[in-house]
Amino acid sequence: MTGFWTNTYVETAANYSVAILCILVFLVVFELVTSYKNWDEIKKGNLSVAMATGGKMFGIANIFRYSIAHNDSVLEMMAWGSFGFVMLLIGYFIFEFLTPTIDVDKEIGKDNRAVAFISLIISVGLSYIIGASI
Repeated sequence: MTGFWTNTYVETAANYSVAILCILVFLVVFELVTSYKNWDEIKKGNLSVAMATGGKMFGIANIFRYSIAHNDSVLEMMAWGSFGFVMLLIGYFIFEFLTPTIDVDKEIGKDNRAVAFISLIISVGLSYIIGASI
């Protein structure tokens, strides 16, 4: 049975499955902290929400990419990926805090693409910084 867990295909499937599950859980958390309903807005064609959500998804996936590359077990990968997600979430709140004249959530909800694009870039950029630190 030891050989089973060290098989590259099994490791890949485990990493993939855990990363997908974590991405889904973390998207639910992002849904809870935003003032709009991501998937309802995306269904309505709100490109800003799609860009901001896509940036978050890419950011989380990128953090897990680094976590998989630098950890030997699925549990370590999940722990570091979760820690990276928390850091990304903190970055989101810092973005909100550092832009007191812009209510980021409301602007994205109103389909302000400029704010959404900055949100996307912040999520992606921070994911590289977080990932490099893992």
